[in-house]
Formats: sequence, structure tokens, C-alpha cells
Amino acid sequence: MNLNQVTLPATDLARSVEFYRMLGFTLIVSDLPTYARFECPLGDSTFSLSRVDRMLAGEGVVVYFECPNLDETYAKLRSKGIPFDTPPEDKPWLWREALLRDPDGNSLCLFQAGEARRNPPWRVVDK
Repeated sequence: MNLNQVTLPATDLARSVEFYRMLGFTLIVSDLPTYARFECPLGDSTFSLSRVDRMLAGEGVVVYFECPNLDETYAKLRSKGIPFDTPPEDKPWLWREALLRDPDGNSLCLFQAGEARRNPPWRVVDK
């Protein structure tokens, strides 16, 4: 199996579509006001937005988008006026991460992990 598609809830798809386009994703399906799908700039993964009347309370899911040059991406997005909850920070799990939220409050993590994403020193050997 390969994870390819994640769908996020959105209360205002037009607003969210503009936000994700500003992040650099390519809109490939537009059925506004109820649905939109994007391609990621690297690899062949996609994700979509689906309209909801209201967002559920609580923390929910965090969607991680890998960036080969996180600090440059962070600076570029900040210059476009995109707010972040945290700037890029080195983490003990050997990733560098910056956290932000989309217009509906969905949690996003832009990260740079390199080899540590799939092969950290503590990787479990599944038998």
C-alpha cells in the first residue's frame, strides 16, 4: 500500500483553495463550493478539501508536508503573509519543523527530515 490521498474539512472552499495555492500546491479538481483536489509540488501525492458546515472541536489530525529546504520555504511563505504557529525548529526526532494552520484551523506541519524520515537510528525491524 501507499498513502496517496488525504481529505481535509473546510467551511469556505474558495478561501481554502487560495490558501493552498499560496503554499504552492497545484489545483487539479475544482467542484466549488463542495470539493477541490491538489497535487503536491514534489512526488505524486494528492490531497483534497471537502466542504463541511462546521469544524469539529479538538486538535484532530496534523498533515505533514515535506520540504527539501524548509527554511527557504518558510521565508517565502512568511513574505506572502502566511502566519505560522512556530518557526522552523530542530526536533529530537531529527526533523526540522514549522507549524501552521489553514484558514479552518487544520494543523499543518512543514518539515525537513531527509533520511531520518524513513530510517531514523531507532527504526524498528519488522519481522
